[in-house]
Parts: sequence; structure tokens; C-alpha cells
Amino acid sequence: MLIREIRDYFGGFFGNVELHGSGDTFISAPAKIEEAQTGQVSFIANEKYLRFLASTTASLVIVGNQVSLDNVAPGTSVIRVGDPYTAFMLLLQKFSRPRHVAEPGIASTARIGRDVRMGNNVSIGEYVVVGDRCVIGDNTVIGHHSVLLRDVSVGSDTVINALISCYEGTVIGSRVIIHSGTVIGADGFGFAPQKDGSYLKIPQMGIVEIGDDTEIGANVTIDRATMGSTVIGKGVKIDNLVQIAHNCRIGDYTVIAAQAGISGSVTLGRFCMIGGQAGFAGHLELADRINVAAKAGISKSFSDQGISLRGYPAQPMREQLRLEALQRSLGSMKDRIGMLESEMAQLKTR
Repeated sequence: MLIREIRDYFGGFFGNVELHGSGDTFISAPAKIEEAQTGQVSFIANEKYLRFLASTTASLVIVGNQVSLDNVAPGTSVIRVGDPYTAFMLLLQKFSRPRHVAEPGIASTARIGRDVRMGNNVSIGEYVVVGDRCVIGDNTVIGHHSVLLRDVSVGSDTVINALISCYEGTVIGSRVIIHSGTVIGADGFGFAPQKDGSYLKIPQMGIVEIGDDTEIGANVTIDRATMGSTVIGKGVKIDNLVQIAHNCRIGDYTVIAAQAGISGSVTLGRFCMIGGQAGFAGHLELADRINVAAKAGISKSFSDQGISLRGYPAQPMREQLRLEALQRSLGSMKDRIGMLESEMAQLKTR
């Protein structure tokens, strides 16, 4: 791909694209800025990497519109765009090969139930089990050893990788990617304590609904609702090892990092960002566009949009930082109080 072709490609996404240097060099692959060689393209979206612009041997570097070009390495062309990170991601899509290459058809070892409806170009891998009355859309891939129990519905252009379990009634949208080891629709953690100390299991009669364009990482667990639906909205991105309990509702385009744990009946707004290992108590709500820091403990609802939460129990960022500053000064405060008490004791003895 020639550099000028890359410039023209970006022109379809960004209003202002500037090429500085030669547009006739062929680009064969992307690379990190600190490792890129001749014939490769890299990008700079974080100012701490700007130092590499003067020493890189990359043939092309993508930078932001505000970046100075006074100190660019010889032989390196530069494309300036409004959002270099997104531009490079678009370019990666051009260079990447499809990971999920599967020929349409049903493997001989697969087991297909009664009254199953499949669209065109569906691929069913080895030892897959598809239960009765399942519906699978066009161009969808079901990976080896995965199980779809009865009445599961999967949209078009979806990839369900190997070793995934979808319990009864699960609804999965189109263009969804689910990575290996994930379990969708297992029973929620519902048990009623009895007088004798035992627990009575609460029947989990609901389902899980997953919206279009969602991606779910490896070894994620999403529990079915007690009644109704556990809902994962459109465009949600869930990292590996996340637990989402029964009757949760995750708003569109929310992102959840690894090892976060979300208790039952939690509602997260749209465009939220949840850090790794964050924990949520049950039956609370977060408004849209709330950012939750890693390891934060959310113990109550927050209704103000766009705030950042931090700490345990989580508080708005400014308040939490103030509390942490006070905690760091507790030692010196204790010493000062001790000195004052000593002086007061001496005064009393006079």
C-alpha cells in the first residue's frame, strides 16, 4: 500500500489529512514506533513517544495535527490527522488477516437438534452441539466444542469461538465476537436462607440478551436473569475474566476491564468505562459516561453523568484524592497531637 493511498484512505474518515514527505513509498506492515523499520508504518498518539520521531527508521508515521515537524527523521514521511490513534486502528484493519477463517458447513462430528434454522454460509465446528429450535444467522461461525442449548438465537456475522457454552434461551446479536471459555446464561447466584441455616435455591427463569457489535473476552460469565433478562447493550466491550450477575443491564458502548465483578441487578449507563478488578454491590445504578478506576468498590448509586469514581468505598475523584491526601498526613498529625498533649500536661503540673 503506497503512502499516498493511505492518505487518501484516511480522507474518507477525517476532514483534514496532511501528508508531509514522499507519497510513493510502499508500506508493507505496521509496527511500534520504537521498532519500526523501512517500509513500515507507525503512529504517535501519546506525547511521551514524540522523542522517537527524530530517530525512527519507519517510512511513515501518523501523528496529530498539532505535532511539530521540525525534527522528523530523514526519509520518514508524516501524515497528520485529528485522531492518530483511530487512524492507526483503521490502518490495522487494512493489514490484519481475518482470524476466524472457517469454511461454511457442518462438521461431521457436530450434533444438530430438531427444528434448527440456519442462514447462509454458517460454519459449525467439530463436536459442536446445537440444541432444538436454535436460530443461527448468515455467515456466523460456531467454534469447535461449543454448546448452544435449546432456543438459543444468534444473529448474522457473529463469531462464537471454541469451548463456549450458551444456556437455554440466550439471545446474541449480529457482529458479536465471543472468546473461548465464556459461559452465557448460567444460573444467577440466588439462594433464600432458611431458619435451619440451609439455603433454598431460587429458580432462575430468565435469559441473557447480548446486543449487536459486542465483544466478550475469554472466561467471562454472564448469568441469566431470575426473571426477565440480563441485558448487555449494543457495542459493549467486555475484557477477560469478568463476572456479570443476574438481572444486570449494561448500557450501550460501555467498556469493562478484566476481573471486574458486577453483582445482581446493577444498571450501568451508556459509554461508561469500568477499570480492572472494580467491584459493584447489588441493586445500584450508574449514570451515563461514568469512569470507574481500577479496584474501586462501588457501594451506592451515582446519578451525575460524566464523573470519575475512585477508591473503596468509591467517591468522586476529587473528593477521593482529598481523602487520600488527608490519610497520608495522619502520621504527622498524630505526632503534632502528641506534642500538644505533652505540652498541655506540663502546663497542668505548673
